Amino acid sequence: MAASIRLRRLGAVAAVAGSAYFTVLGNPPIAASDRGAALANVKQRIADPSAAVPSRAVQESALIGSSASNPLDVLVIGGGATGCGVALDAVTRGLRVGLVEREDFASGTSSRSTKLIHGGVRYLEKAVFNLDYGQLKLVFHALEERKQVIENAPHLCNALPCMTPCFSWFEAVYYWMGLKMYDLVAGRHLLHLSRYYSAQESVELFPTLARKGKDRSLKGTVVYYDGQMNDSRLNVSLACTAALAGAAVVNHAEVISFLRDDGTGRIIGARIRNNLSGNEFDTYAKVVVNAAGPFCDSVRLMADKEAKQMISPSSGVHIVLPDYYSPEGMGLIVPKTKDGRVVFMLPWLGRTVAGTTDSNTSITMLPEPHEDEIEFILDAISDYLNVKVRRMDVLSAWSGIRPLAVDPRAQSTESISRDHVVCEDLPGLVTITGGKWTTYRSMAEDAVDLAIKSGKLSSASKCVTYNLQLIGADGWDPASFTILAQQYKRMKTSYGGKVVPGAMDTAAAKHLSHAYGIFAERVAAIAQNENLGKRLAHGYPVLEAEVAYCARHEYCESAVDFIARRSRLAFLDTDAARRAVPRVIEILASEHKWDKSRQEQELQKAQEFLETFKSSRNAQFHDGKHK
Repeated sequence: MAASIRLRRLGAVAAVAGSAYFTVLGNPPIAASDRGAALANVKQRIADPSAAVPSRAVQESALIGSSASNPLDVLVIGGGATGCGVALDAVTRGLRVGLVEREDFASGTSSRSTKLIHGGVRYLEKAVFNLDYGQLKLVFHALEERKQVIENAPHLCNALPCMTPCFSWFEAVYYWMGLKMYDLVAGRHLLHLSRYYSAQESVELFPTLARKGKDRSLKGTVVYYDGQMNDSRLNVSLACTAALAGAAVVNHAEVISFLRDDGTGRIIGARIRNNLSGNEFDTYAKVVVNAAGPFCDSVRLMADKEAKQMISPSSGVHIVLPDYYSPEGMGLIVPKTKDGRVVFMLPWLGRTVAGTTDSNTSITMLPEPHEDEIEFILDAISDYLNVKVRRMDVLSAWSGIRPLAVDPRAQSTESISRDHVVCEDLPGLVTITGGKWTTYRSMAEDAVDLAIKSGKLSSASKCVTYNLQLIGADGWDPASFTILAQQYKRMKTSYGGKVVPGAMDTAAAKHLSHAYGIFAERVAAIAQNENLGKRLAHGYPVLEAEVAYCARHEYCESAVDFIARRSRLAFLDTDAARRAVPRVIEILASEHKWDKSRQEQELQKAQEFLETFKSSRNAQFHDGKHK
C-alpha cells in the first residue's frame, strides 16, 4: 500500500513539476540590458591570456589605503566559495571590494566537499512525499545553478553519470520514475537524460558492482547525471577572478576586531592582522559581509557578545581509495543503505572518493575523521562491491564541517536547513551562511543585494555573474591538452644534476589543462624553460612547475596551500603528499625568499596538517574487519 502511494505521488508531482518549470525557470535571472559595457570590460580582463593577478603586497596595500573618509564599499570576511563568490559579484557590479581570509582560500569546508555539483535528488524526494512546493523550488534553483557552475568553469567541472543499483523490481520502477522527474525538473538545464540498464549491462559499465548480496540479487540500475568539480581549485579560481576584476583579496589575513562609528555604533570596518608578517592595520568599509562558513558565529560574537547562534555544525567524512574500486567516468550512489544513509563512490582525479557521514560535531580548524566513521564507509560500500574492501587501501581520509544554518530571527530551531540564510542582525554586518557549493553564486548574489541595501551603495549594474566565466575558462575545450602534449617538453634535473628532457605525456598534459584551463601553457612553459618538469610524487601528474606558478599567480603562500588546495595531493594520497613536501618547500623558498627557519616551520606545519588525514599509515586501529 505504501509503495503504491509513493508511486502515485511521484506521478502527481511530475505534473506539478512540468508546469512549475516554466514559472520558476522560464526566464534567465539576468536581463541582457543589465550587463552593459562594464561586464564586457571585466570579461576581457579575465579572458586575457597574459593577465596576471596583482601581487599580495599590492592587494594588502589596497586594504590599508582605505580610510574613514574613503572606505571600501564591501569588506568580505572568509575566502571560501561563498566569500569569494561575494567578492566577485560585488566587484563586477562596480563596487570597491576587499576580502580577507585568515588561512587560505578554500582552507575550510570548501575544499572538503563531496566534489559533487548537484540539484538534490533527496530534496526532490522530500518535496514529493511532503507535497512541499517550497522544497521543489529549491531543487529547480539548484539544478539551474548546477548547469551554470559547469559552464562558467568547464575545465574544473564536468557532468558525471551516477549509477543507482536496484535490488527489487519496485526499486527499479521507483528510482526510474524519481530520476525521470529529476530530468523533468532540470528542464533546459538538463545535463543528460537518465536511463535504465539491465543487470548484465550494469556490471559491464561498473565491473566491481556486486550482482548478488545477502538474500538479494541485482535487477538492474538507473543511471542519472550530476556535476563534479575540483572544489578547491574552483574556489582559488573564484578568488583570482575577483582579483583580476579589481577586488583586493588577501589570504592569511585575519579579522581580530571590528571598527565602529562612535555616534551610531554601526560597524564601519575591521582591524586585520597579516598572519604571515604579524603586522596589523585597519580597513574601512561601508558594509562588512561575514562569509566565514562554520566560523560565522565566532565573527558575529566578536561584534556582539549576545548574538544568537546560527550554525548547527555537521561532520561529513570522506575516504579516498585506489582507482580500481570504480571505473573511470561512472559513479555509484545508493540513496538508502540498510541504516537509511546515503553512500557513494565516485571517480575523482584518477582515484575513488567514497562517503559520507552526517553527524553532529564541534567546530575546529582542522577536523579529523574518527576511525569508526571510516569503518562505517568501508562497511557500507562493501555491501555493493565484489572486490575485497580493505582499510589498508585507504589513501586518504578527511572530515569537513557543514555549516547547517538557523535563521537567528526564527522563533524555534526547527528551521535548521541545507538552504542558506542571509541577514543583517547588526548594522553594517551582513552574514551569509548555510547552503551548498552548487548554489554559491546565487548565495553571493543575495548577500550583495542585502549589502547594497544596508550601505545604500551605488552599484553600476545588477548581478552579472550568471554567465561570467572564471579565469582559465575562456577558449578552453576538452582537446586543449593536445597543444601541451605536442608543443612542450618537461625539462627536469636528474639526481646527478644533469638536465634531461622528458615528454609532456598525456596524463600530465590533461592534468595541467583541467587544473589551469587556458593558463596551462604558462605552467608548461615553466616546466620546459626552468627545468621544473619533474613529477612531485610517483604515480601523480603534479609537476614541480606548478609550485612556482601557484606562488607567482595564485597566492600560494605555504606548503599546505599547495599540497591541499592548489594541487590535491593531500586529499588524494596523504603519503604521496608527505613525500612531496620537502621539494615543495624548496621551490616555495626560492620563490618567496624564505630563510632556513621559515622552511623548518613549513615542514612542521605540513606534517601536522597531514596527520589529520587518516590514511592507512596513520590509522588509529584495525578491528580485523577490513584488513
